[in-house]
Amino acid sequence: MNLNTWYGILIPFLGTSLGAACVFFMKKDLKLSVQRALSGFAAGVMVAASIWSLLIPALEQAENMGKWSFVPAAVGFWLGILFLLLLDHLIPHLHRNAQQPEGPHTKLHRTTMLVLAVTLHNIPEGMAVGVVFAGYLSDNVGISLAAALALSIGIAIQNFPEGAIISMPLRSEGMGKGKSFVYGVLSGVVEPIGALLTILAADLIIPALPYFLSFAAGAMIYVVVEELIPEMSQGKHSDIGTVFFAVGFTVMMILDVALG
Repeated sequence: MNLNTWYGILIPFLGTSLGAACVFFMKKDLKLSVQRALSGFAAGVMVAASIWSLLIPALEQAENMGKWSFVPAAVGFWLGILFLLLLDHLIPHLHRNAQQPEGPHTKLHRTTMLVLAVTLHNIPEGMAVGVVFAGYLSDNVGISLAAALALSIGIAIQNFPEGAIISMPLRSEGMGKGKSFVYGVLSGVVEPIGALLTILAADLIIPALPYFLSFAAGAMIYVVVEELIPEMSQGKHSDIGTVFFAVGFTVMMILDVALG
């Protein structure tokens, strides 16, 4: 792997770490309106990345199938949805337990669920980065370095609020700043690991690249619908979440088209 690939793998993790670092210079509590804005922005980035960086390239890679070129994209997309649905049942998410009555272990439970939920978000993102860079490293696929970096930068932008969404609530529950920061950073470790493993398996992935690209897209869309949209639209300030969804979508679209 060349140096550009290492940069591409690590850029999203840097976004998570910078977001988690917000705990050092922001107030304990993250305002509800800010939470809505961050969740909406993250959702917009992920939807745009799924379309421009994953699904459209998947369709282009399968053009030689003629009128059946939609098959790899459709099949891979559904496999991604079903994979995250399975993980969702194996690792219940935070919002499903938010309305439970307070108990002696509620804070610890919610802290654990928060870290698990965001870590789960990062699995398809790491896979997406790995799949795109595996395509870039292959001579005959036609994915440019600029397009691969656009996805990495877009996910890094999305990871910044995600890192803050982890570290800030942990701090507000009484955890120290340093420990809250570490938890936020650790939630993003699965991304570079997943990306690296995906690239190392490139010989297996490249022949089925359209399926893997759309698989990552389906997994990311599942995260948006299941986790981020409920977070941005429930209760007060839902309009802020909607506006920032549009902002995130636009930013990622511009990045992908301008750099790709």
